[in-house]
Amino acid sequence: MKTIKNGLDRILEIFCIAIMGIMTILVSWQVFTRYFLNNPSAKTEVLSQYLFVWLVMYGAAYVFGKRDHMAIVFIKDKFKGNVRVAADILSEIVVAVFAVGVMIYGGFISLGNQMGQTDAALQIPMGVIYSAIAFSGVCIIFYCIYNIKETLDQRHVSVKEAI
Repeated sequence: MKTIKNGLDRILEIFCIAIMGIMTILVSWQVFTRYFLNNPSAKTEVLSQYLFVWLVMYGAAYVFGKRDHMAIVFIKDKFKGNVRVAADILSEIVVAVFAVGVMIYGGFISLGNQMGQTDAALQIPMGVIYSAIAFSGVCIIFYCIYNIKETLDQRHVSVKEAI
């Protein structure tokens, strides 16, 4: 499972870096054409907006997998031992329920509904843009399962060390 996580981390890293690089080029080109040529490109503007959405979605999944996401740990830090493990697992389950319900289920419904609609500037199905929601939700579910497994494994190691 660790190998899959590392592979997924690497894919998301490369994808986010590539998106950021492409966005930098597109926005620079947009600024150049707007201010120096007085002829802004509508395609680069729309594409950079969609890429920004993808960057946010895939970046959120990546950061969640690294456990570097924003978390409110004030209450959780008050707990010790098994209660803290239970709080960690409960928070992962809450995130997983959100990811399944909103991101995966809602994302696939939106993706299906929007496949028939084409973007005016890029001439691609809007469902392609919405696919980022569902895919990042799948990544987050995998990370939730992995994090729960790691939490339980760490608990077993600490119990063995105590004995």
